[in-house]
Amino acid sequence: MKNLTIVFSLFFAFTTVVFSGEIRFPKDMPTAVFAGEHIQGAMDQQELTGWQVDLELDTELGEQAYRITRSGKTVRVAGGDTRGVMYGGLELAERIRFGKALDFDIVENKPSIEKRGIKFNIPLDARTPSFHDAGHAAQNNILEMWNWDFWEQFLDDMALNRYNALTFWNAHPFPSLVDIPEYEDVALDDVAVCRLDLWTEHSGFQPSQLVSKSVLNNLKIVKVMPIEEKIDFWRKVMSYAKDRGIDIYFITWNICANSVAAGVESDYKSWETTRKDVHEPGKYGITHEIDNPITLDYYRKAVKTLLLTYPDLKGIGVTAGEHMPKDEEPGAEMTRERWLWEAYGLGILDAKKEQPNREVHFIHRVWFSDMDEIMKYWGAYPDPFEVSFKYAKARLYSAPEVPFAKSLVDDLEPLGLKSWWNLRNDDIFYHRWGDPDYVRDFLEYFPEEVTAGYHMGSDGYVWGREYVSKETSKSRVLEIDKHWYSFMLWGRLGYDRSLNRDHFVNALESRFPDTQAGLLHDAWQNASKVIPLVNRFHWRDWDFMWAVEGCKDRRYRTVEDFYDNPTMEASGILNPKAYVEAKLANQPITDTTPLDIAEQIELATELSLAHLQTLSSERGSELDSTLQDIKAMALLGQFYAAKIRATVAFGFYKQTGELQYRQEAVDLLQRGLVPWNAYTALNETRYRSQVFARTLVFDWAQLRRDAEEEIRIVLKL
Repeated sequence: MKNLTIVFSLFFAFTTVVFSGEIRFPKDMPTAVFAGEHIQGAMDQQELTGWQVDLELDTELGEQAYRITRSGKTVRVAGGDTRGVMYGGLELAERIRFGKALDFDIVENKPSIEKRGIKFNIPLDARTPSFHDAGHAAQNNILEMWNWDFWEQFLDDMALNRYNALTFWNAHPFPSLVDIPEYEDVALDDVAVCRLDLWTEHSGFQPSQLVSKSVLNNLKIVKVMPIEEKIDFWRKVMSYAKDRGIDIYFITWNICANSVAAGVESDYKSWETTRKDVHEPGKYGITHEIDNPITLDYYRKAVKTLLLTYPDLKGIGVTAGEHMPKDEEPGAEMTRERWLWEAYGLGILDAKKEQPNREVHFIHRVWFSDMDEIMKYWGAYPDPFEVSFKYAKARLYSAPEVPFAKSLVDDLEPLGLKSWWNLRNDDIFYHRWGDPDYVRDFLEYFPEEVTAGYHMGSDGYVWGREYVSKETSKSRVLEIDKHWYSFMLWGRLGYDRSLNRDHFVNALESRFPDTQAGLLHDAWQNASKVIPLVNRFHWRDWDFMWAVEGCKDRRYRTVEDFYDNPTMEASGILNPKAYVEAKLANQPITDTTPLDIAEQIELATELSLAHLQTLSSERGSELDSTLQDIKAMALLGQFYAAKIRATVAFGFYKQTGELQYRQEAVDLLQRGLVPWNAYTALNETRYRSQVFARTLVFDWAQLRRDAEEEIRIVLKL
């Protein structure tokens, strides 16, 4: 009889949908409507008849939890809250679609991780950029950010994959989102892009986070849209997200007044705030200076207005970033944390005076920050307060267990605080990746006692609509659709880490019914082991330092670069230099060696390619594109296995001067050139070269030439 009142009160609010069976759900619960539509679609697909499904609340189950019970052809889906109802309904729809409608009497579940989010760098306009928009992914997606169809599909996909948070990251979003009292001239009508050619003038977009004068001098309006229409648009997006159980946050870098302040010189290399253009006043006398009272007042009113304008905005986050003074003078009147509190904290409190029942969740990134100083100002914040930390630095695809958050965990525990783990994928942009075991293990290692949740995304790439495919039928799909499998893995396993191989084989079979799903799973998983193995062997902390899909940073990295490059901290892997020196000194070696890594990569690629030989597909189909990506990652693995061995041989030559080692290095590089040429040629037929914001020009033909030149360089040493 539990929750009898709730169940009966909702029963009379049910609307009935009749198809091959009957589904009843609360008509005023959009999450239930969404789930009901998917149950209907699954039952129609499987031609099920005579079923009755009830979707209802049972608050004793807890937030996001659900229970599905079946008696004959009657199914009851109960959720602890509106999300739980939706997740239970989607679980039922999936079981039906997988052909397993009769395989259970009761199914219960609750979230493994409470908050499962996507980090979305959002380029709202050339004048209000995300972190670094000097790449094709950002520039091609500016207009897309104002496309309703895009957000409808994106948010639906998020809900299906059990994500419940979307964090929008933008250096200074306010001019594109709000009309601020006393600062009305700040609001930006219309949507603008930059005319500069990224191939030849990408430096004109520098530095990151700020808008350069060269960008402001080369604007092109691509959509006429008054600020009032923009506000209506984003209210609609946030309302739709709420209907899909998704919380919206905006997270900023500071201080980046951008279109409001004067543009900066595009060739400036330093982050220091002493440069002259920081002091150059913009609208209303606003600058990028920390001690400008007008700037502070403007930010405070902007934050207040943002909250009052968007009732469905869940929260705000901040970064005490590179554009704030890092070395503060002792006794300085205005410090980084004081500025953030007076701009954002007081702005939020101003909004709460007008909306006293409003709860504003706050996320404070730990970046150039100190927890004691943070808590000095934010310790008494009245609403939920959490931090965010780059859990694996920029290398989400490196190792399931990473050591970088340990000191923060030690700081958070006595404070009773929790952290969002910022999962930075700055590695895989072209190729479809899929290793369920890696994702499950990665999430398993989160320190549970201080984990608020996670948000997964990139800093120098916009996961909007993809623009690099040459396959006409598949061009311009959403990235979340092209990379559906990896997005599904991080979302679904975040909710339920118990999902096993059978589940993902079923998902692949449902997506690709004309293939051997088990072999596809294994081929994909093995090829997907390559990049994490390479990354933990050749460790490069940050996004601009390494593009593993091209063996480059802002230039091609040779065996000389590989030789003394560190391995990932706590990985137990020797780098080539340490290995060579130990071997020459006849020292015992207990750590994993470079040759061990090469062997592991080679084994994974052999298994993947063996499975691929038994799989076929219709040319131009999504399955064909997937198989080609798997093949490409396997070829990439063959290249890296040879290159790592060549680096070891090069190291012996470097240490001994014996020519036999140089010849061995050359032979191995030539061996690796075969899969490298096949890899780049395969990708060149399918994917356009592009400019990345952080690692710049990525050109398939040039990468082939770079590898050939490397051999000539080694021969001359």
